[in-house]
Amino acid sequence: MAKRKRYKLKNADKSKVAGDFVLAILVLGLVAFGIMMVFSASYYWALRNDGNAYTYLIKDAVYAGVGLVIFLFLASFNYHRLEHLARPVFFASIVLLGILLPFGKEVNNATRWLQVGPITFMPGEFAKIAAILFTAWFLSRDKYKILSFKEGIAPLVLIAGVYGILIMLQPNMSTAITVCGIIFGIMFMAGLQWRWIIGVGVLGSAAGLLLIFGDEDGYRLKRVTSFMDPFADAQDTGYQVVQSLLALGSGGFFGKGLGKSIEKYLYLPEPQNDFILAIIGEELGYVGIVLLMVAYMLLIWRGFHIAVRAKDQFGCLLASGITFMIAIQVVMNVAVATSSMPPTGVTLPFVSYGGNALWLFMGSAGILLNISRHPAEEYTSGDEETE
Repeated sequence: MAKRKRYKLKNADKSKVAGDFVLAILVLGLVAFGIMMVFSASYYWALRNDGNAYTYLIKDAVYAGVGLVIFLFLASFNYHRLEHLARPVFFASIVLLGILLPFGKEVNNATRWLQVGPITFMPGEFAKIAAILFTAWFLSRDKYKILSFKEGIAPLVLIAGVYGILIMLQPNMSTAITVCGIIFGIMFMAGLQWRWIIGVGVLGSAAGLLLIFGDEDGYRLKRVTSFMDPFADAQDTGYQVVQSLLALGSGGFFGKGLGKSIEKYLYLPEPQNDFILAIIGEELGYVGIVLLMVAYMLLIWRGFHIAVRAKDQFGCLLASGITFMIAIQVVMNVAVATSSMPPTGVTLPFVSYGGNALWLFMGSAGILLNISRHPAEEYTSGDEETE
């Protein structure tokens, strides 16, 4: 009696599994760490502005609580339903970016916020998830579309250009780079050929140079060149970066200790926001920053692991886009804080203060966790006797 291989579907009676436990722990751990560091970084800033040292702690804890609800909801919400939202969310993001310029709220010479009553909303943050959803949906409809310039590449390059222009008009260089980077990252994961990757890179660099040198008052050029030698104008364009470098340098290997930063004594403006890494480095030292970067690297690894194990193309590209978004923002935040790139407002994912950004990242992490609960079907082999 002969034997033949028989393949049995693992977990055949289950539509989904428990999900990526490591991802969930990393996300919740980063959020908890962020609340602690926001409190430490903002203590004196809140005391001066509000007379209450706990203002940012309370707000950040509330934001994290709402974010946790969003995280758990999207972790249970079948991500396939998001395909139906891809186009309306995309068009809504374009409309919001369009109406932002005439109706937005201007803060520090930038128009990035729409205010409806007590609610402040950043269309740029919404544009990130809209770009991820739409690009993943667009390329998952036909896996060969990315091989066609006319059908796949050109429309997405045009969309990236529209996003980039609308966001740069705010101005908000970091968000423009992030959104365009997300789109091209998803295109790469979908199978974009190297000749087009090089071409898109050249085109993007040319567009960036045009925007920088085409600024009539020279504001963007000054922002770009200030990082090369921030100490040359330490009281103006290089001020924040100089204070960030002083904080990182004075922290040394092990740091001054939690809560013992000097820079947060009103030397570094709003340290709980984009430059929170400087306070982390000053208080927890090089060791603290390395451990934080390890946590981010593990999170990015889990994101791409989830992407390659997704049961369909949409899930793969959706997870890839979310992971690219996290990776781009981590790299940019570290680069700005260390004067490795021009200073631009970019939050440190899950850690920096701010409701819009925290909800975006926690919601996106919930989607990642949901995708991990619907992995590609796995088979186990066994022998079956035949006559």
